Amino acid sequence: MWGRADRAVKLLGRNIPSILRMTEGVDPKISRRLSIKRPEDFQPKSRFASGVPGYKPTEWERKFLLWAGHFKRPEDIPETVSLETVRAAKTTLRVKCSYAMIALTIVGCIVMVVRGKQAMKRHESLTNINLEKKAQLKAESASAKP
Repeated sequence: MWGRADRAVKLLGRNIPSILRMTEGVDPKISRRLSIKRPEDFQPKSRFASGVPGYKPTEWERKFLLWAGHFKRPEDIPETVSLETVRAAKTTLRVKCSYAMIALTIVGCIVMVVRGKQAMKRHESLTNINLEKKAQLKAESASAKP
């Protein structure tokens, strides 16, 4: 029985794209990645052998460095900074932005709860509004037909 199954897999294997085909001798439990580069290859290379920071930040990155609190004034920012400093500033701003969005979401929820309670005190609900609209439409259609 296994012989037929193996033959069927080999026949069907021709139609499988090469990227999806299992190669012989490869353990299927091994995690296969699309990239074969090592993590060391992804590290930024310093342009200078002496280790001097060699990244010239753009205007937006200069603003990020100020907003994140890495520098007090625009004049304090050097001509070149390390890439890690810019990345740290961007990460700090991402975190601050997410905190602000969380706070705004909570404030919005509280506002909607308060407005909903006020509407209930005035006896306004979606059901009442819809019933009133339907009654109004019925009255208009009845008056339109002589």
